[in-house]
Amino acid sequence: MQLHQMEYFLTVAEEGSFTRAAERLTIAQPSLSTQIARLERELGGKLFERLPRGVVLTPAGRAFQVEAQQAVLAASRARRAARATLDGNSGEIQIATVLSIAVGLLPASISAWHQLRPGVTMGLHEYRHREALQQAVAAGIGDVAIGPTPTEWRGPVVELGEEEFVIVLARDAAEATIGPRPLTDFAESEWVLYDESHGLSDFLDEICAAAGFRARGSVRTGQVEAAARLAAAGIGPALVPSNIVPPGLRASIVHLDPPLLRPLAAYGRTEFSPLVDSYVRVLRQTTRHLRRKRESAVT
Repeated sequence: MQLHQMEYFLTVAEEGSFTRAAERLTIAQPSLSTQIARLERELGGKLFERLPRGVVLTPAGRAFQVEAQQAVLAASRARRAARATLDGNSGEIQIATVLSIAVGLLPASISAWHQLRPGVTMGLHEYRHREALQQAVAAGIGDVAIGPTPTEWRGPVVELGEEEFVIVLARDAAEATIGPRPLTDFAESEWVLYDESHGLSDFLDEICAAAGFRARGSVRTGQVEAAARLAAAGIGPALVPSNIVPPGLRASIVHLDPPLLRPLAAYGRTEFSPLVDSYVRVLRQTTRHLRRKRESAVT
């Protein structure tokens, strides 16, 4: 069994068609069919059920898919690790993160990194929920995860600081007053809510429940920046990380009393490669304001 056969198999499974898979792989369809047939002979059974309009995985194919994905991911990580060790000025870093951090915190670190290592490319894998992020990283996605500090994590964890959540309101909203306010001040408001599949939906539910109420709303969105803009337009208050508020947004930003903070970290399955470790150091430099904010709050 060869690695390219597993890659071919996974592409056919994703496309549901030998024709589309061959086009994507830029190989002739007969060659692709031959490689899959050899793989099936070696394994002793069919991996695909051939249908008039495509193919679907057999039970054996579904079982093989899980392990094949792990093998292909492991091979990709091995190639990147070797290149990073041999040449720190080229290679690739795969970052797994949640959507709000991809929008708010990562651009500054990626910009600074590209100035230092212009030959290193970066790929982002973005998730809507912190649990989905942790599961993906544990399954082999990404060289480093950047998100809410994980619980019960066995690999390396580097603290980045704490992001603050704020309330965004229309600038002329009656609730828009100066100074920090308790969350309960917004208990009767019609909120801008997040899609139920979004991690901040659970987060908002939890903090509101702890404050003794349930947030009600007439609109839901899957984008954090969209929530801020909807709130600025007067739809209702939105809870967002302060670092994603668009510059120049015509809105009132209300800090909470007590402050609502969420610890962030960079973490991985195993010790970071030298290249990833170098990026994490840059990331800590661009997020140092998160630690200063906490230190000033403590003092």
